[in-house]
Amino acid sequence: MTSKRVLVDTGPLVAVFSRRDQFHDICMEQMRRLSAPLLTCWPVITETAWLLKENPLAVQRLLGEFGVGFLKLLSIEDEAMPWIIQFIRRYSDLGVQLADACLIYLAERESIDTIFTLDRRDFSVFRIDGNLYFHLLPEL
Repeated sequence: MTSKRVLVDTGPLVAVFSRRDQFHDICMEQMRRLSAPLLTCWPVITETAWLLKENPLAVQRLLGEFGVGFLKLLSIEDEAMPWIIQFIRRYSDLGVQLADACLIYLAERESIDTIFTLDRRDFSVFRIDGNLYFHLLPEL
């Protein structure tokens, strides 16, 4: 079991809470190897809830994971907005999403280099602290 701090993106959360998702099994297996809590932010939870909207029970289970310590929200204060705006500008050619920008902001602020994501296209390009790559989970 990995005890390092890990940020979690939308894709794995959707996969975990939707048995029909093609990545359900691999994400469940990865989660078994991670220590709680997985860290995230409101934009990720909003995206996840939107993608699970056809399954209200899954959305309720997602939100319930905050009460049992599986997930933890990291706050993003007003002072972060210039950084986030600059990041979105920097990666505008990728069409970077707000949730992704917020995760990268948190990664840099909290010195976290591991992200649980299915978005290899974007997260393999993003850098923190100048030029450091992320360790992406699960290893696909």
